[in-house]
Amino acid sequence: MSTDGFTTCLWFDGTAEEAAHFYVSLFKNSRIGPVTHYPEGSYQPAGTVLTVEFTANGQKFVALNGGPQFRFNEAVSFQISCESQDEVDHYWKRLTEGGGEEGPCGWLKDRFGVSWQVVPIRLEEMFRDPDPAKVARANKAMMSMRKLDIAALEQAYAGQ
Repeated sequence: MSTDGFTTCLWFDGTAEEAAHFYVSLFKNSRIGPVTHYPEGSYQPAGTVLTVEFTANGQKFVALNGGPQFRFNEAVSFQISCESQDEVDHYWKRLTEGGGEEGPCGWLKDRFGVSWQVVPIRLEEMFRDPDPAKVARANKAMMSMRKLDIAALEQAYAGQ
């Protein structure tokens, strides 16, 4: 029985190695691990990358080149809690570059189709406030945004 936690497997259609290197370049505490290849007699040409193990931000992943049968969707996303607007801006820019798409309320898809939520920690704090009017104002402001703007969220939260 494994005692070292979970490993998330991400299914790609030929871009597993590129994706793994992209994610490792984006986050601290990241590295590429072992790479496996399809053997002779597989439905992919022998020697084609099958899996890439990697760690991104301390989390373990396997990128699998499984083919076009399955696509990512918003039912699963990765949330990045950001300390500052600079951090929000950094992740938003990097994750949407090269063909990513902005979504509503701090959500986006990267160029591989993986969904992300880029969320200021301050917004998480606002949503835990016991005053429902403050929470409602912050929520309404968030609902009107794509990339989240901490200063605008603060203004709405404060009723300004």
